[in-house]
Amino acid sequence: MDFMLSDEQQMVKDMCRKFADNELAPRAAEYDRTHEFPWEPVKKLGEMGMLGVVYPEEYNGAGMDYVCYAIAVEEISRGCASNGVIVSAHNSLCLSPIYYYGTDEQKKKYLSKLTTGEWIGCFGITEPGAGSDAAGTKTTAELKNGKWVLNGTKNFITNGGVAHVAVVMAVTEKGVGHKGLSMFIVEKGTPGFSVGKVEDKLGICASSTTELVFDNCEIPETNLLGKKGEGFAIAMHTLDGGRVGIAAQAVGIAQAALDAAAKYAKERVQFNQPIARLQAIQWMIADMATDIDASRLLTYRAAQLIGTGDRRKYSRYAAMAKLFASEASHRVTHKAIQVFGGYGFIKEYPVERHYRDSRITELYEGTSEIQRLVISSNVLNDY
Repeated sequence: MDFMLSDEQQMVKDMCRKFADNELAPRAAEYDRTHEFPWEPVKKLGEMGMLGVVYPEEYNGAGMDYVCYAIAVEEISRGCASNGVIVSAHNSLCLSPIYYYGTDEQKKKYLSKLTTGEWIGCFGITEPGAGSDAAGTKTTAELKNGKWVLNGTKNFITNGGVAHVAVVMAVTEKGVGHKGLSMFIVEKGTPGFSVGKVEDKLGICASSTTELVFDNCEIPETNLLGKKGEGFAIAMHTLDGGRVGIAAQAVGIAQAALDAAAKYAKERVQFNQPIARLQAIQWMIADMATDIDASRLLTYRAAQLIGTGDRRKYSRYAAMAKLFASEASHRVTHKAIQVFGGYGFIKEYPVERHYRDSRITELYEGTSEIQRLVISSNVLNDY
């Protein structure tokens, strides 16, 4: 196994790290405080090709591999976790289902604008009564006079308040569980489609998280994504890729916390010496670095397997990466606050923000408990 990055992967790492250091990190605290969507850096990320990393050049994508995508999300998240999830949700949750399941006409219409950042995308599955259990979906879509009519509400939708395109799951046949779910493409400005409640969150505050409301929302029959009844399968395929993005986000947040803690430990003097010389601090730094490295390797492996197309393999390893990286990020950011002591609890220093930002990585794209179900199911099928 080759652990070295290719020239292209290293180029993406260097480019995104420079952008994070110069454009994101200096403004991350401001974004966190104001909850303002970071339009300026998002537009620049689109110009850099980071809003269409893995998609072909024929659709204005960058045409890179999934490891490049994971690296990009990690480095962007190291600078600002909100920007990291904006990029992840856009690439993994909106573009991916359109690219893999869309018709040629749908790809031509939507992908070229999404990959450049001209349009922002979102993905709507979660509902007030349907989180981990997609079969609990209540949003409906009925075919009437050659148009699909959607009714219902989605919540906790990343990019929801700013998206030009939403990929949305709805019930098209009642009483048959997962087999009655279908996926649709809905454009901003469609009558009956509106943004509802804007969530006030613990972390990733510059990321737009909202309700999507459908009130007799009519869309063309051609806006069905994939086939009728394929919605659940499309969602599961999409979430596998999304989990790699969130794992990468978790790694980036953890790396930012370690960077801050290590720097502080070498500057902070107690007992007539920098606290970096104290064994208690050294052991925390060692645990943090090991957690991050293990998370990064799991994430890169999962990203590499996505490129092979072997879904059975990458579904398991994407869940492993997401589970471990998110929980490791929580451990790392917790220790970072310990290194800072009381200062770590103050908003003047970045580690309290990293701690808050890390917490969501254990929840979205499937909770840690759901990841354990996915992993155990895959493992037990081998016996």
